Amino acid sequence: MGEVDDNPVTKYPAEGFPKQQQDQPGLIGKTDPRPDHGEESYVGTGRLHGRHALITGGDSGIGRAVAIAYAREGADVAISYLPEEQEDADDTARWIRATERRALLLPGDARDEEYSTGLVERTVAEFGGLDILVLNAAYQENRDGLENVPTEEFDRVFKTNLYSIMWIARTAIPHLKPGASIIVTSSIQAFSPSPALIDYAMTKAAQVAFVKALAQQLGTRGIRVNGVAPGPIWTPLIPATSWPDKLPTFGQDTPLGRAGQPAELAPAYVFLASPEASYVSGAIVPVTGGKPL
Repeated sequence: MGEVDDNPVTKYPAEGFPKQQQDQPGLIGKTDPRPDHGEESYVGTGRLHGRHALITGGDSGIGRAVAIAYAREGADVAISYLPEEQEDADDTARWIRATERRALLLPGDARDEEYSTGLVERTVAEFGGLDILVLNAAYQENRDGLENVPTEEFDRVFKTNLYSIMWIARTAIPHLKPGASIIVTSSIQAFSPSPALIDYAMTKAAQVAFVKALAQQLGTRGIRVNGVAPGPIWTPLIPATSWPDKLPTFGQDTPLGRAGQPAELAPAYVFLASPEASYVSGAIVPVTGGKPL
């Protein structure tokens, strides 16, 4: 093995990404270069041994990186994803099972209430419980003006990013015991919204309120609720956002001068789910390359 680059500026390439376009949802195999989800680098230490986790949007990007990390920390992992992402989900399951932990694949569309609530029930039935809920699935699209956004697109964004987390969390709460953790993937967009992502940014800001309110509700029950706010992270969602001209400079406006990789998010989710974070609740952890929230 070569030396590990500890310099955050040079740890990953900073020259930007080639122009490319995918249809939603984005797929790993069509993303150039392929994102790093920690497949070859994440080393677990048993911090989540015996836990059972459900991760929405766990087939690729941040969700996949968290799934791999959780499995290597000793957790069984269920992942939800769209049926079109089956190939990516199968590969994620392969990495989970390589750790001798159980993987549960749950294809479907988070905009469907019955499917979303069923995720919890199926996970509990398979694993015998639920300890960690990561609400990560999201949809975004480049907008050329609010006046040009059709209602069906609002519906897709709000149902994927907001309705689904309400449905899933509502169903999960009765199954959660003291020591359980809910973690929401928000965004720097919640604090510094881009005009081209106006509806997405609105949902991410609402997620911050959701985290802070739910943390207060569940605190006395010993259930912690936190969020992670990623900055520009190279995932299949980015080339599927209809902004190819932005890709050559994507992430270069951060103090570290580059986009982040999914593998760089996973440790934050491990920490928030672990016993070491026992006094952390209602927090939004920035992983932004130095951009302030």
